[in-house]
Amino acid sequence: MTTQRFPFVKESRFGDWFLNTDMWKIRVLERALNDVQRFIPPEKSQVETILDIGCGFGHAFDSLSRRFSPALLIGVDADPDIQARAGAAAARCKTPVRLCHANAANMYEIADNQVDMIFCHQTFHHIVEQQAAMQEFFRILKPNGLLLFAESTKHYIETLQIRLLFRHPMEVQRTADEYADMIRSAGFSLPQTHISLPFLWWSRPDCGLMEWLGFAVPQERKETLINAVAVKPA
Repeated sequence: MTTQRFPFVKESRFGDWFLNTDMWKIRVLERALNDVQRFIPPEKSQVETILDIGCGFGHAFDSLSRRFSPALLIGVDADPDIQARAGAAAARCKTPVRLCHANAANMYEIADNQVDMIFCHQTFHHIVEQQAAMQEFFRILKPNGLLLFAESTKHYIETLQIRLLFRHPMEVQRTADEYADMIRSAGFSLPQTHISLPFLWWSRPDCGLMEWLGFAVPQERKETLINAVAVKPA
């Protein structure tokens, strides 16, 4: 008997609750956007179309609208309840939002070279077919389009507290270097200067406990987060 391989792993109830907390919205989402935005040159600070992959409850819509002034936002999520989950946020957003139920590895409704920017925040580690998804990102981005990629690495996803509280496909988790290699292998340009490796307290296996007790952050560490801005070459 073969086991069905689902294209994504649905989040736990705790995970859905956490995604609606201020800690997620401010300390995780906004902090990641602040980090990647500093890698974007001024001439690319305004774009026509943004795709928010794994948009969830739509918490990034307002911030993406405010930061980049797009004419259209496309929210994509593999959850069939996308309208119920993200519809209210889409209706509130000043930028028109089109919601699309699709898996990141097969976004057939979106044409080649259609969007100027893809925002992928804390979504990729839920995707089973990661290489296919990255190729889809490359396909639908316009030449010179930007991929804003912000993810937790396997060293965080494999910690005990994350295993207990959240749901992920454990067999596909990657290190920061492996994520960067995957992005480059798909055809993107990703200089090392456009990669950030923040070591935030909530991303550490001990949730920052050792630092609170007065110990210094280790100089040699396993990276738990990667934030990066890659470009599809012209």
